[in-house]
Amino acid sequence: MALPEYWYLAIGFLFTGYFVLEGFDFGVGMLMPILGRRTHADAEERRRVLLNTIGPVWDGNEVWLITAGAAMFAAFPVWYAEVFSGFYLVLLAILVGLITRVCAIEWRGKINDPWWRGWADVGIGLGSWIPAFAWGLVFANVVRGVDIDDQGGMTSEVWDLLNPYGALGGLALLGLFLLHGAIFVALKSDGAVRLDARRLAGRIWLPVTVIGAVFAVWTQLDHGKPWTWAAVAVAAICLLAAGLLIRADRELAAFAATCLVVVSVSVLLFGSLFPNVLNATDPARSITIEAAASSHYTLVVMSWCTVVLLPLVMIYQAWTYWVFRKRIGVEQIPPSIGLTPRA
Repeated sequence: MALPEYWYLAIGFLFTGYFVLEGFDFGVGMLMPILGRRTHADAEERRRVLLNTIGPVWDGNEVWLITAGAAMFAAFPVWYAEVFSGFYLVLLAILVGLITRVCAIEWRGKINDPWWRGWADVGIGLGSWIPAFAWGLVFANVVRGVDIDDQGGMTSEVWDLLNPYGALGGLALLGLFLLHGAIFVALKSDGAVRLDARRLAGRIWLPVTVIGAVFAVWTQLDHGKPWTWAAVAVAAICLLAAGLLIRADRELAAFAATCLVVVSVSVLLFGSLFPNVLNATDPARSITIEAAASSHYTLVVMSWCTVVLLPLVMIYQAWTYWVFRKRIGVEQIPPSIGLTPRA
């Protein structure tokens, strides 16, 4: 395998890790107003339970995106330039959403005031819903193809990206993250929150499966390779298994199934895109892996750094998940110690 192809797989692996891990983070953020409705007497405690399920890991999960973006910049500067300039407004929306979510999570408990926490919850929600949809929109259009001019610049506008296939990709990924997050909450929480999360996962499973199936089959028929049918099959089997497992109260197995669904969707997208890094509506103008790659020397240095550092990062993150593996319930939530605002 040549180094450009190796790094294409490496970037695909990094984005897959990001979607698997950050996907349930987004799902938890989207579920806060649902599982912690204000009609519940213990709504604040429920929302704090939801945040505590991801509290030790959410910021570490975002490292996967930073690493994937840095790898794109170093290994495929042409790909990086085209995507980050052509999809500028969509990626800016993702960035603003992520920043808003970070600030809301970090500052939510700083002041013991319902108004303050309410606006923080809005920030967490927007910072979860927007990136979840926008990432699906971006990757669907990268696979579908965009307008590229004679100089190799992307000319598609934002409204061009909101085509039926792109919008369906956004909805499919958003729904998958929502289901992924609901099952994660059921796995990591206890008591009433766990029961409600499990019940909600069972309710949203069918619409998520239908939307995901339509998107996967559309992708395979229009852009897929013969071997990517395997990814479609694995995604379908795992989605069906997740629905059955969550109804059987087997949260860990159901969560593993949705993890495999996310992996399969990523394999389908990156496999359909190969051997290009960006498809064009005119296939002759598509940007290939070889054309977008950095010099051989750059890829060699990056490869050695990755071999040394990546296993250490993965071991540390796995250790973090192991340390914080226990469930949490409302009874474990202490009283708020945030500053009380002056009258």
